[in-house]
Amino acid sequence: MNKLDLLRTFVRVSELSSFTLAGESLGLPRSTVSEQVRALENLLGTRLLNRTTRRVRTTQDGALLYERSKDLLSGMDEIESLFSADDAELAGRLRIDLPTMMARRVIVPALPRFLERFPRLDVEISCTDRQVDLLREGFDCVMRIGMLSDLDVVARPVGRLSMRNCASPAYLERHGLPRSLEDLADHRLVHYVRNLGARSAGFEYEQGGELRFQAMAGVVTVNNAEAYSAACLAGLGLIQVPAVGVDEHLRDGELVSLLEPWQARAMPVSLLYARQRHVPRRVQAFMNWLSVLLESQVDPPAGEH
Repeated sequence: MNKLDLLRTFVRVSELSSFTLAGESLGLPRSTVSEQVRALENLLGTRLLNRTTRRVRTTQDGALLYERSKDLLSGMDEIESLFSADDAELAGRLRIDLPTMMARRVIVPALPRFLERFPRLDVEISCTDRQVDLLREGFDCVMRIGMLSDLDVVARPVGRLSMRNCASPAYLERHGLPRSLEDLADHRLVHYVRNLGARSAGFEYEQGGELRFQAMAGVVTVNNAEAYSAACLAGLGLIQVPAVGVDEHLRDGELVSLLEPWQARAMPVSLLYARQRHVPRRVQAFMNWLSVLLESQVDPPAGEH
């Protein structure tokens, strides 16, 4: 019996927690699915699944095999499609990490078009604002907003996100409209940090080509882009945020743009991927699609016009 077929069956059972659903997904009788999993267990000499009348769960060995099998099967799918020029034949697992705001507002809504073009790809999306470890956490591609510190991966510049200073109408009614940097002494900033406990640099702006910061008071500190915007909408202070994240709120009058001569420096957008001789075609396809998708959302990378 083909060992790859056994692994595919095991992976599907693990994902669906059901022999019956896995059989329906694979076009196999439930009995065949059960036989193939049992054959794999006999081959490896360990129990992979705990079976009850209500649910199927992976054992500790099964969980380890599941993670390794996904990578192996994804690689085999890549090999099978390596010499095919047909986009529809591109197959395998694509594991990506995206900033929460960009995923929700821009990328995920457009994803059906990508999957229509590449119907055999299986996309896993992680949405987080923390700095993930691309290699250790097994991502094929990571989208990063801001300056980069990763030295062991390749960075593909996509563009820059222009910034906006914003506040809610309710906040401005209580505190007034700041018209200069001096006015900020009487205002509050919603502080954003990558890790809670870190110190916020304050209000960021450029002057004479130099990046400067002005310390500001504030009662709320967040480490998440969605919470950052939500705090501003709730009237808790000013924020400095990529325009793409607040355009809708500005159009609807839920937020007000202010201090336009003193915007924060545009934030670079990059796609990170592993440093390797051959970049899988599925990763290339996703990065190319994403770069085109973001063209209307970002300014050209620094140095390009």
